Amino acid sequence: MHRILTALGPMVPDVGQIVRLAGVLLIAGALASCAGRGGPVSYNVQNFGSPDILTEVSSTQDYHIGPGDTIGVSVFGVAEFSGDYAVDSIGRIKLPLIGDVSVIGQTGDQVAAAIKSKLQATYLRNPEVQVVMKTTQSLRVTVDGSVNAPGIYAITPQTTLLQIVAQAKGITEDANPRRIVVFRRINGERNAAAFDLREIRRGTQPDPQVYASDIVIVDGNRVTKAFKNIIQVLPFATIFRPF
Repeated sequence: MHRILTALGPMVPDVGQIVRLAGVLLIAGALASCAGRGGPVSYNVQNFGSPDILTEVSSTQDYHIGPGDTIGVSVFGVAEFSGDYAVDSIGRIKLPLIGDVSVIGQTGDQVAAAIKSKLQATYLRNPEVQVVMKTTQSLRVTVDGSVNAPGIYAITPQTTLLQIVAQAKGITEDANPRRIVVFRRINGERNAAAFDLREIRRGTQPDPQVYASDIVIVDGNRVTKAFKNIIQVLPFATIFRPF
């Protein structure tokens, strides 16, 4: 449930819930048919370009580690394995005695499990390993809705909408590929535009660039379920305006 994105502003304490609420209220609650292209968010939006100056995104266990990030590794009772490690350009960290560990595209929990497995196989019995984010250099996008692996993903300045959906392991079987909504802050306001994934794949529509701090929500049944859960815990007045 928790997607933390400080670019949405200080309207409510739990910004992660606002990310989902914005998407489900503007998409799932407004669509008359999951198979169509209806809803209040327009396609072919003009001036839906570069966002405002990027704001820092808080680290969470949903964040997928990218090159240039620094992570903190803590192995209980074993100081020589504990410390801060920078992720190199191909997504690895180097630990004493263990050597290279690939961390790119993984969450902190997944990296902790990988390190634990390596330590257990060589030096320690049932080690306790914790991995936390220290600093990030990666550009990041939140992907939610009807995708197989929702989360916060590192991107490059050239990443496109089709590529970020692929990073989230693609759309689910019950997704509506004709309606993907991107939320972006431009000129101090939250803006939104809808895109048709089928047309992008066919080459009849351009594959738009995504930017750091964008929120990408794929329409489908999973979005509808999220709406039902969130509407019970957040007041209607917390929706950001405009969009």
